[in-house]
Amino acid sequence: MVKADGCVAIHADGGAYKPLNWMNAPNHLDEMEGEWVVVNAKGERLVITLEEVLSDTTHVLGDDPGLEKDGVEAHLQVLLAGRPQAIEEGFSLLEREYATGIGPVDLLCRAWDGQVVAVEIKRKGEIGGVEQLTRYLERLNLDGVLAPVRGILAAQTVTPQARTLAADRGIGWVEVDYEALQGTEGTAPRLFQL
Repeated sequence: MVKADGCVAIHADGGAYKPLNWMNAPNHLDEMEGEWVVVNAKGERLVITLEEVLSDTTHVLGDDPGLEKDGVEAHLQVLLAGRPQAIEEGFSLLEREYATGIGPVDLLCRAWDGQVVAVEIKRKGEIGGVEQLTRYLERLNLDGVLAPVRGILAAQTVTPQARTLAADRGIGWVEVDYEALQGTEGTAPRLFQL
């Protein structure tokens, strides 16, 4: 397979998705009778001997639309900023990407009782997210206007280890439903449909 970017991949007939051999772009390809020679920028050569050609087709697939991944942290942050009560009832958003000396806190919110809450958003809440939020909280609690600031780790899933560490540090956690925030029906099985 010769791709538009110049990458050349040799696949087996056996259905494996990984190529047996490949040369990443940029390459130079010389097509000669019964043989293709691929040379990359390092001078490495791949010689492909063609014993029989059963089919030689070209498919124009159009412009590359690019890869757009749905459900990344940035999307989750936008959705939660628009609906902070999905994190905790009574929440209101103060600021997105609130700057600290060591990096921005994803969301700075105010709870129903007036307390400021720092929210760190992850697709998957793990120990690293708890550690990151701990550092932000230490920084935020030095500010007499904001303190005392509590923290919440918000994620689509939170690992048991992250839950334990968060509890040990007095940090809350919440699992949020991305599809529900988007206004689409999730794929998780439900016992009852309304």
